Amino acid sequence: MRALLLFLMVFLSGCNESVQQTASPLTPEQISLGFFSAIYVERDVDMAKKFVDAPMQKVLDHYHLASQVQRHMLNLSMTEVEMEVEEIDIDFFRKFTDDVTVKIKLKGKRAGKPWIDDRTVRLHKRGTQWIIVGILNEKQATNG
Repeated sequence: MRALLLFLMVFLSGCNESVQQTASPLTPEQISLGFFSAIYVERDVDMAKKFVDAPMQKVLDHYHLASQVQRHMLNLSMTEVEMEVEEIDIDFFRKFTDDVTVKIKLKGKRAGKPWIDDRTVRLHKRGTQWIIVGILNEKQATNG
């Protein structure tokens, strides 16, 4: 009986490891949406820090509150926000590039009135993981 129990424990722990190893890394689009969702929907700066590199984590720590990040870092305070990926600068060659930009369209309310805006983030690939390394102002985003 003990041998059977031991076998089942080893078997189940082996299954758990294989599930963790087959989980694919998040795409740049998922990382970008996760960051903006953390700031605008969840209003959780700690959650947003999972999607950015160390220098940006320090900036997020400085502002501490999602409303402050919206106001000072993104220059866009909004409520009731819905978001979608508007544009990404890679497609077929995704596996061969380490630097991408993603434009996210934000729809919600600003000062109580309907508002639509977008923000562009730059991501770098570190190993197999994508991470946000910067938020582009619109002049940088349109000029490349």
